[in-house]
Amino acid sequence: MKFSIIAIFALGLSNTQAFTTPRFSSTSVNTRTTTSIAMEGKDFSESPTGKSRFDGNQREPTIQEISIMDDMITKMSKAKPYELPNAVSKAIRVVSSPRFFMRIAERVDMAENDVEKEQLSALAANLVTTIEAVVSSTEEKLDDRAKAVETVVKAAAEPDSGEFLVPLSVERVDAMRKALSKIDPHEQDEGFLSTVDAWINKSHEDGLDGMVGILQKLLQMYAGEAIARARVELQANVGAAVTGEDQSEADKVIAEDEASGPKPASIFMDKLMTMDTDMWDSAMVNEFKNEDGVSSKALTSEVQRTMEAVVLGLESGSMAQRVQAEYLKELVTRIEQLEK
Repeated sequence: MKFSIIAIFALGLSNTQAFTTPRFSSTSVNTRTTTSIAMEGKDFSESPTGKSRFDGNQREPTIQEISIMDDMITKMSKAKPYELPNAVSKAIRVVSSPRFFMRIAERVDMAENDVEKEQLSALAANLVTTIEAVVSSTEEKLDDRAKAVETVVKAAAEPDSGEFLVPLSVERVDAMRKALSKIDPHEQDEGFLSTVDAWINKSHEDGLDGMVGILQKLLQMYAGEAIARARVELQANVGAAVTGEDQSEADKVIAEDEASGPKPASIFMDKLMTMDTDMWDSAMVNEFKNEDGVSSKALTSEVQRTMEAVVLGLESGSMAQRVQAEYLKELVTRIEQLEK
């Protein structure tokens, strides 16, 4: 079925302000088969709220997530005023959420002394002002990020007709990955991810399931490349932090590891990070069946190490952490399914 769309994607941050990203030009979309490629293996339409595809935004927070919020609240309440804007900007989606402010109110009621109550009450008031300032100062930045997202999405369209054919062909997926690689990694930040999330929400509301799938494909590409880069950096900097020795000794350890060659599980993991997730299952089946290949257990261990060393080291509650964590969780789920 062919139809024309003019998609306007709006990004709302709390109740303070909303941004409207640049409009897509009127274009045709040909949906051979409408698919929503959710990173957790579920169709986006199954979302309980339909508001955000991120698991943490679809339900009540877990005990662990409340613990993370409490940690953020405690640190922010004790932070100096000039430190607050930077902390807020790194986790704007969490800090600006009504649930975060509700948790502050709960903490005020739970406070055991007046000093703690005053700190928490002051934090709530300061957060409102700080969020408004952060939102205002990042408006231009978000416009730039929206243009970057649009560039990658346009690469998914057929070059001759400008139509989006879903599911995407291998050529269009490669074109998206190439377009993403041209965006500086530093620009693939919270603003970039928040823009993609907002576009997903708007596309879902407008019934554009094919566009939802394309945008989720973009998030998958981002996560894979970000994790691959982080793994390389981790190997380069592991030295003193891991061995407890000075950097010169650590460099020797790294050199010895490099001389012996990377482990098969690590090599295969790197390959998966740069591969279309639709190809994961077939690649892993072939690898696990090969007598000299990587075992599912070895790959799972490599994924877990990456989760602990890379993802858990990201800013708590940030979009980057959520996207990358869900990406690796999906990989673990796929491995477990193949083991059955």
